[in-house]
Formats: sequence, structure tokens, C-alpha cells
Amino acid sequence: MTSVEHSHSDKPQMGGRVRRLRRQQGLSQAGLAAELGISASYLNLIEHNRRNVTVPLLIKLAERFELELSDIADGDEGRLNADLMEAFGDELFGDLDLTNADVRDLVTSNATVARAILTLYDGYRNLHTDSEIVPAGATTATGDVPRPSDRLPSEQVSDFLQARANHFPELEEAAERVNEDASLSGEEPLRAMTAFLSNTFDVRVSDLPAQQAHLVRRFDPDKRTLELSNMLRADSRNFQAAHQIGLLAAERELDTLIAEGDFTDNDARTLARIALANYFAGALLMPYRAFHKAAKSLRYDVELLQHRFGVSFEQACHRLTNLQRPGQRGVPFHFLRSDIAGNISKRFSLSGIHIPRHGGACPRWNVHAAFLQPGAINIQISQMPDGATFFCIARTVLNAAGGYGEPRSYQSIGLGCEIGQASKLVYANGIDLDRPERTIPIGVSCRICPRMDCGQRAFPPVAHALETDINTRGVSAYVTATETD
Repeated sequence: MTSVEHSHSDKPQMGGRVRRLRRQQGLSQAGLAAELGISASYLNLIEHNRRNVTVPLLIKLAERFELELSDIADGDEGRLNADLMEAFGDELFGDLDLTNADVRDLVTSNATVARAILTLYDGYRNLHTDSEIVPAGATTATGDVPRPSDRLPSEQVSDFLQARANHFPELEEAAERVNEDASLSGEEPLRAMTAFLSNTFDVRVSDLPAQQAHLVRRFDPDKRTLELSNMLRADSRNFQAAHQIGLLAAERELDTLIAEGDFTDNDARTLARIALANYFAGALLMPYRAFHKAAKSLRYDVELLQHRFGVSFEQACHRLTNLQRPGQRGVPFHFLRSDIAGNISKRFSLSGIHIPRHGGACPRWNVHAAFLQPGAINIQISQMPDGATFFCIARTVLNAAGGYGEPRSYQSIGLGCEIGQASKLVYANGIDLDRPERTIPIGVSCRICPRMDCGQRAFPPVAHALETDINTRGVSAYVTATETD
């Protein structure tokens, strides 16, 4: 891959975005086509990127789904294009002379083939990793030979959440129903949830023994008991109780969503059920209408929101990414969680920023700098190489369960939006968003980042031939002085 270009001239088509919006609202192709005044066969061609969307039809789609025109136009294919760019940044493809334009052409002309290539690359990476980790002749506890991974279960779940824009109306409705039945509007949600579990599901809630500090929740379906660790903070105990209610009260909705997810194995399906039950828990503790209203009135002050709803910083950030109900939308955020080594364990983007699918994020992102000031909000205006600019906040959270001497660790939570949305956030107060000197140039990953003036470059960029000079030292070992002139 010898050239990295940044042009907006050939944007990918929006078939995947239209298909996802239709499915989110439970519409058939024939039903939506009738509302738009076109044939079902024509809509099918649009959803498979075989017909362009005309301006009048684009306006109808935006009105039907109560979206801005830009929200319709900037769809799944943009993320697919970015993911493929990251994949083709692998040195495996170094001799193919691929360009950004080549990748855009593929995504535009045949997104299905592009996704197939990305799936193959994911499988290759996981197989390569497995072969390095699992020794030859190794067997599982049952004596079976370990089967190499195709797509990691966590990747499948991340893709599923991203494809649904991390918004599930079915779970929102189920949570609202339980919230009313359990009378959670009081000041002691755990007592109300305990009573609901007992009265509705004959489940008794008790404490886990302190000696089992490695567990936070344990449910015994035969004995109908739910044990919660008393080493947890109140917000975490509440969340775990709400999670269990989701597994029981929203079982039908969870089954339906998982069946639609096209997961490849039971591990992925189990992780998806956990993620969706967590979604339900957030919706139960932070009801949509009340949370959306508070988020707007408090200008998305995460710490005030967490105190008002009795949740953690991370839980409040998660909930902010769910606010995609038509007519009651919040700011489109991106979200990521990273450990101190740069490993990204959660990622989701509605802002348009590309979070790396493989490996760690750019070291210039404030999600890393947050570790230097634990507990403090770190603010950054971040600009990608293509000029797209984002307003980002990051803060560390402490993970600890147990008393003195028990393991403790920090993780960093990153939340951000497109720069045009920044004025809606309290964190932008007093900041001149138009001052270029406040902008921090970032990238996706070193291999595909074209910036040659970065002193934190860890790998040579695929877009430039590696030219070393024993007599010249640039801002990094991979950049000579002449390359930055």
C-alpha cells in the first residue's frame, strides 16, 4: 500500500444504512417502499448499493426516520471503508500498491465483497494469534483439539452493536415496563428490584461471602437465588441486580435479538446476551425520557448525570451512546474503553471517528493521557488525517472489588462527538473550538497514519518507503529530517 489519499469525492453508497434503519423499526421492504412511493424491488436494489439514492428520496428517508440528511448519508459503508483501510495497512499487503481510492471503489461497488474480505482478514489475524499462543499438540480440558478462531466473539458483538447503532427499542420498552412494575422511582432501587425479583420470579437476593471476592454476581436458577458481592459499590450492586432482571424479564426480547445477530458460536451468543442484558440494566436504572431530558438540561455533564441517577461514570457514558430514539435523539457519541497498555476492550462510534478494529489506538488520543491524571476529565480537540475533527473527553475509572490488598486497576473511558456538536457539551465552556492551535493531530494507527511529523510514531507508515540515514535523525527513528521539511 504505497499511497494514502484523503478525498471525499467518492463517498460510499448508503444501502447498509437504509437497511439497518428499516430493520430497527421492524419494517419490511414492501412496507417502507410503499411509504416512500417506490417499488420494493427498487428499495432492494438501493439496500444492496445497486442504485443510488436521489435527493428527493433522501429527503423522504430523512423525514421518515426523523434524521438529518447527513445522518442518512453517512452510513455503515464509511465505517467499512475505514476498517478495510486498517486491514490493508498490514504489511501482509505491502507489495500490492493499494490506495485509499481502490478501497473506496470496492466498498462503493460491492460492500458485500468488502465485508467478506474484512471477515477473512479477521480470521487470518485470529488464526495467526492462536498459532502463536496455543502450542502444538495442545488439547482442551475435554481432550479436544482447540479450534482456531474465525472472528472473535467480542468482535462479533461489537459489530452487532455498531450495526444497530447501539439502540434497541425492544429493550427500552421492556425496561420501561419493568421500571413501572417495580416502582423504581424511589431512592432505594436495590430494595425495589429485590422485591420485584421475589414477587415476579420467586428469586431471593442475598450477599456473596466476602471470601469469594473474585465474583460480583452469581445466580442459581435451580435454587432461585441471586447473590451479589457486598464488596461492590452501591451503583455496581444496583447494576448487577438490574442485569439479572433483564435476563429474566426480557428473555423473549433477548432471544429475538440474538437470533437476528448471525453469531457464529455459542460464546458469541453468550457475550451478546450479556451485552444486551447490560443495555437493559442501563435502560432500567436510567429511563430513556428522564435521562435524555437530564442530559440535555445538564449539557451532558457525565458526573452530574451519574450522581443524579446513582450510576457509575462508565455506565452514564454508555447510556449517552444509546440516545437514538426518533424525536428524542441525543448527541451522536463515540465511546471506547482502554487499559493502560492501550488495549481497547470496548468500542462504538456514532460520531464518525474511526476506532481501530485491531490493536491499540493512536498514542496521541487523550484516552491514554487520562492515565497521567487519574479521575480528572481530560479534554481534547482531535483531528484525523482527513481533516475530520472531534471533541473528546476521557477519564480514568478505578476497578476494585474487595478490601485492603485486593487487586485494583485503572481503565480509561473515552467519549466524544463531531466538533459541530461540541457546543452542546458543558466541557466546551470557555474553549474556542475554532483555534487551530488547540487541535491535536491524531490518527487511527501508526501503520496507516500519513503524518510524518509525529514524534510518537511506533512503526513506519505503509504509505512511505522506509529510508534510514545513519547521519540524520528526525522526530522519530522512522522519519528523517528531510521527510518533515
